[in-house]
Amino acid sequence: MRPSTLCARLRSPILASLLGLGCSRTPPPSQDPSPSAARAVESSSAAPAAPLPGAAPPGAAACASPGGPTCFRFATAEEAFRWIVATEPRVLAIGEAHAQRGTEHVASSTKRFTETLLPIVAPRASDVVVELWAPDPKCIKEVKAVASAQKPVTDVQADTNQNEYVTLGTKAKAAGMTPWLLRPTCDDFAMLADAGADAVGAMLGLVKRLTQAKVTQLDARNRADGAPSRMVIAYGGALHNDLSPPEATRDYSFGPELDQLTGGRYVELDLIVPEYVRKTPVWEKLPWYASFEAEQASGRPRDQTTVYVVGERSFVLVFPSSPPASAPAP
Repeated sequence: MRPSTLCARLRSPILASLLGLGCSRTPPPSQDPSPSAARAVESSSAAPAAPLPGAAPPGAAACASPGGPTCFRFATAEEAFRWIVATEPRVLAIGEAHAQRGTEHVASSTKRFTETLLPIVAPRASDVVVELWAPDPKCIKEVKAVASAQKPVTDVQADTNQNEYVTLGTKAKAAGMTPWLLRPTCDDFAMLADAGADAVGAMLGLVKRLTQAKVTQLDARNRADGAPSRMVIAYGGALHNDLSPPEATRDYSFGPELDQLTGGRYVELDLIVPEYVRKTPVWEKLPWYASFEAEQASGRPRDQTTVYVVGERSFVLVFPSSPPASAPAP
């Protein structure tokens, strides 16, 4: 299936963008692709106070533009990340826009998280659930059929993506956490193989179901073990962690369910590599894009980390620009 055909069949351009298909149709107003608009959840147990959106954290500078979300500039991504996880969530759901083919010279969100941010949170986290499938070897026929259906998505993504997810799991284990992959059953693969034109949507729904089930299990174990403050991290695409997903992608996001499960101790964090952002209708619909573009147009060096507060417990962390690639040795 051609990417253009797949774009037409997807219900939301933001979904196509996160898959890396580059669709440019503007979504209708009722399908606002904002990745987050926080929803407060009432709970009998009080959640830790979230960072105050109107107050600049120590060492950070406010940078909000008129009409844009509250934002802060931090000297480093590590400082920004520490401020976000100071909310002490039970579930930290990290999403990214997957690296695309041709951007391998730019450090991906996965690589940056693994090398600089994972060590910060590892002492407080028990597990990390990585959006990487581990098929049952008994399902060879079904796996091959699903791999064919995935080609419109995987063909435009960087070849390094899967290896970087594996590295993330390896580093997490070395830091004392338990990494978990998603393990679809043979029946799951058979369902995907039979989905036909709806295969991509079915895959995304399966990612939500498997991730939500594993995170729920791990959180329950932590509470049963008397360690409710231990954190479970989910790491994958920025589509699945939305706290308040639009109707078009509601079936693919585990945010509302896990937020309710944790009594409001759920944090959504999107990690953005600035070189991936493009001036397209898909990106322009995001609530922080106008502020991002204004900063780009100002000519100010993007040498700091910017955090957009798009909800009470919803954050977008934009890394500094990557340094220019060095010329190859003669």
